[in-house]
Amino acid sequence: MALDTLLVDRTREALASQTENVVEKKMFGGICFMVNDKMCVGVREKELMCRMDPEDAEIELEKGNCRIMVHGKKPIRGYIFVEEIGYRNPRDFQRLIDLCIDFNRIARSTKRK
Repeated sequence: MALDTLLVDRTREALASQTENVVEKKMFGGICFMVNDKMCVGVREKELMCRMDPEDAEIELEKGNCRIMVHGKKPIRGYIFVEEIGYRNPRDFQRLIDLCIDFNRIARSTKRK
């Protein structure tokens, strides 16, 4: 399946008002948006990849329209992939983006190798 360029543009537009440093990188088979050198949100195919407070991620997972990110065989707390039904509504989309941005402000940077 191909990358949803409309979702990439929608995410790019949602982050355009950020005063922080926003950089796009190809990662995880899609596009990730790094804010202040920390992974914030991304797009893979038609899914929105969100990095948020693990407690918020658990609440989102309970809604049933997303799944936890798995790296290798290890689930990654605080990282979820949201299906289209979970972000289609503009309010839901903005709420997810806001959760990612809020967590990004307090998240630790991953050490570079």
